[in-house]
Formats: sequence, C-alpha cells, structure tokens
Amino acid sequence: MKKILNIIVGVMVSSLIIILLFIGYLTVNEYKPKKMEDLTITNGKKELIKHHDISLLTLNIGYGGLSNSEDFFMDGGKTVQPKSSEFIKQNLTGIINMLKEHPSDIYLLQEVDINSKRSYYINQKSILSTSLHMPSVFAYNFNVPYVPFPLPPIGKVESGIATMTNLNMNEAKRIALPNPFPWPISLANLKRALLETRFPIKDSKKELVVFNLHLDAYDDGQGKIEQSKLLKKMIETEYNKGNYVIAGGDFNQVFDGSHPFPNTGQNGWKPGSISSTDIPDHFSFSYDDTHPSVRVLNHAFTGNYESSQVYVIDGFIVSDNIKVKRTNSFDYNFKYTDHHPVQTIIHLQD
Repeated sequence: MKKILNIIVGVMVSSLIIILLFIGYLTVNEYKPKKMEDLTITNGKKELIKHHDISLLTLNIGYGGLSNSEDFFMDGGKTVQPKSSEFIKQNLTGIINMLKEHPSDIYLLQEVDINSKRSYYINQKSILSTSLHMPSVFAYNFNVPYVPFPLPPIGKVESGIATMTNLNMNEAKRIALPNPFPWPISLANLKRALLETRFPIKDSKKELVVFNLHLDAYDDGQGKIEQSKLLKKMIETEYNKGNYVIAGGDFNQVFDGSHPFPNTGQNGWKPGSISSTDIPDHFSFSYDDTHPSVRVLNHAFTGNYESSQVYVIDGFIVSDNIKVKRTNSFDYNFKYTDHHPVQTIIHLQD
C-alpha cells in the first residue's frame, strides 16, 4: 500500500514539475509587445488624390482553414487542426481569387498566419502579397510558441492582421489593445492590436489614417468593450488633427441597427454588439447587411440562414469628412472562409 502511495505521489509531483516547467518556458518566451511599435512601411508608389475614389476591402481569411465544410472547437464545433496543407492552399487560392474579383486600393485582412502549426507553417502573408502584387504591413495578434489546449493542442501560432496596398505610405504602427486574459492564460492567448497606416494626400497637409482591426471574440465581453474604447480614442485623436479617418475589420460585434438574421437557437459562439454611443461624434458605421458577414462555426455551413447562425460584424467606422459612395458585402456562401469580404468606396471631402 505504501509503495502504491509513493508511486501516486511521485506521479503527482512529476506532473506538477512538468506543468511548472512548461509555464516557465511560456513565460520566458512570451510575446511582450510595447504599447506602440513602429512597423516597416510598404514601398507603394501610387499617390492618393483627394477627389478620386478610394476603395478599401476587409476580410477575415480564417487562416485558410475555415471554409464552409468546417467547424471550430471554440465556436461549439470539434475541429482544431485543418485536414491538410493542400486544404489550406486550396482555400488560399479561393481567397486570392475573391480579392482579385474586387480590386481595392487597400486590403485589410485578419487571421493571416505566417508560421503556424494549424496552417502547416505556410507564410500566407507572403503568398497573398505575391499573388496580388501588393506589399503589406503586418502586426501580430497571436504569437505563442506552443498553445497547449485543447486536445490535440493548437501548438505554435504566429498570426495577425495585414494591410496590403500599393499606395504611398508615410508611417505604420502596431498599437496594443487591452488584453482581457489574466496570467497564466495570457501566456498562451492572443495579444491583439490595431494596425495603423498613414497615407499622404497629394497637395494636402492632411493624411488618410486607416486602422485595421480584429477585436476579441472569446472574452467575457469586457475585452471588446475596453478595446472599443481605445479605438474610439485613437480615431477621435486623428480626426481632431484634421485627418481623414477610417477603421475597418472584424469587430466581433453586431452593428446596432443592422438587419437581424434568424436566431437558430443553437448553442455556439455569440458576438457582442456595438452602437453609435461606442464611437465618437463625427463618425458613423458603414456596412452592408444585405448578406451576413460571418457564420458561427458550430457545424458546417448548411447553405441557408435558418439552420446556420450568421451575423453582420465586419465593416467600417468612417469620419464625416469622408463621403461613402457605397459599401457592399459579397456573398460567397462562406466557401473559402467563415467571413464574407466587405468593400467600401469613398472619397475625401474638402
């Protein structure tokens, strides 16, 4: 009996040592970005001209692993690891073709992997830039040497947001967003950011300031609120400087006033909500609720909105010195990613 007890104690002590060593490993290798970091700007040569149309498109590409046949464990499904590198490449090809079908001056992309186990270590940023003949600026949202959950574990993740453009750029920065996760969960979780890019305007002292964003999805709701507060502060500051300002991406929040698609009553991920009270004066939302922009990944897409839960969470916040000519969501039945591309056409006003 004593021998059995010693074995049990030995196993427990050994397990505790392994856990502590692993936490130590994650702590030593933790990604610790500064509140604000300069990024290498693109070498685009195209000039931004005030009274010419400017097109921006936002799309969460789901690291090429979340096509319409897939579910995801965090949304109420089961899948952790996509089935193969070929599957990722096929989806990336489809995503690239989608983007080519809607040419834009600026692409705001989210969930772009550059060196992750879940996407078979494919550098998606490089493939996208090469295929679209556009340089890009990249900011980490997720940078962990080994995510130990669930089973099988996610493993290594290097992923983030990318802004692609051939426009001449003045400056680019990564601006850290509030992190809602406590230690030690934060060691193996996302550390989100805004990707700010600044564009000079011909014959003007003003700039077009563009924020690419992907706000928290799986927090208790407070994270998104705090991140939205910082976004509000940043865009208001730029507007008060006299600049033209637009923020676009995956808000993980339903736009207040948007068309409510059917509630299927299923278990699964649910977004927060964002309203006009969450953005500064002189700003408004621009989105298209003709089609949903995201589906819940609790199961594969069924092809209709009565049995697959969908929402409108992707779009733009635009300052009132910018005229929005149109904003369109393009319906691809979530064939290559769990989001639909959303494009806005704007021009800068006097």
